[in-house]
Amino acid sequence: MTTRAMSILVHADTKVGKSTFANTSPAPVLYLDVEAAHRFLPRKKVFWDPVREAPPEVGRGRVSAQSSEVVDVDWEICVVIVREYRSMVKAYEWLNSGQHPFKSVVIDSISELQKRCKEEIRTLDEDMNQRKWGQLLDHMEWLVRGLRDLTEHPTKPVEAIVLTSMTTQREGKWRPYVQGQLATTMPYFLDVIGYMFVQEVPTGEGPTAGTQKVRRMLVSPHEMFEAGERVQGKLGEVVDNPTVTMMLDKVFSNNNTTKEE
Repeated sequence: MTTRAMSILVHADTKVGKSTFANTSPAPVLYLDVEAAHRFLPRKKVFWDPVREAPPEVGRGRVSAQSSEVVDVDWEICVVIVREYRSMVKAYEWLNSGQHPFKSVVIDSISELQKRCKEEIRTLDEDMNQRKWGQLLDHMEWLVRGLRDLTEHPTKPVEAIVLTSMTTQREGKWRPYVQGQLATTMPYFLDVIGYMFVQEVPTGEGPTAGTQKVRRMLVSPHEMFEAGERVQGKLGEVVDNPTVTMMLDKVFSNNNTTKEE
């Protein structure tokens, strides 16, 4: 039997909809927010500080990052505001322990998270040297691999791992924006690499036909954009108006899948 689970990296230009896409992950979602994007997501939220406390229970949590009061709340997203890299590390330790309620994990974005890690490695009076760049690569590769492996956790497999990224043009191709050798290694770790864009498409035929904007995700190899998948082509070349749940359904619809009860 196959576990219904997938890891996704989506990169795109600013304000295209990366956070909106990540917000469609199956609930309950752990949303590791490095860019202060949670304020604009419509689903019900609670907040968690993984450095100081255990993950919230389903149906209970703090509805404000500033409040210490725990109340009954039917939440869908648990937000961790990642101001320091150690918050990410502690969250991962909880995830790896299996002692959590989450079906999905989102990092928004891996580009900013790498900068947080870099800030902790670099001291105030020193520049990055070769040794520190090596430490940064080791930390980030450990994290991305560890998150991917949560989809095969022995007791608490996570259904969706979603990483968002800025995009940058390098060597004539638009690629996920991370620094150093991680730019080369990270795409190999994950199941789907998607490039998201918005395209105007016609709403009908003839000279009076209008147009509408459609959010699209390229998931097949392209000479101008870093994209690809290892899901046997089940997503096609481009996914229109993608959601994480819809992509999971497409990949696993014909499989004998197992979910955690």
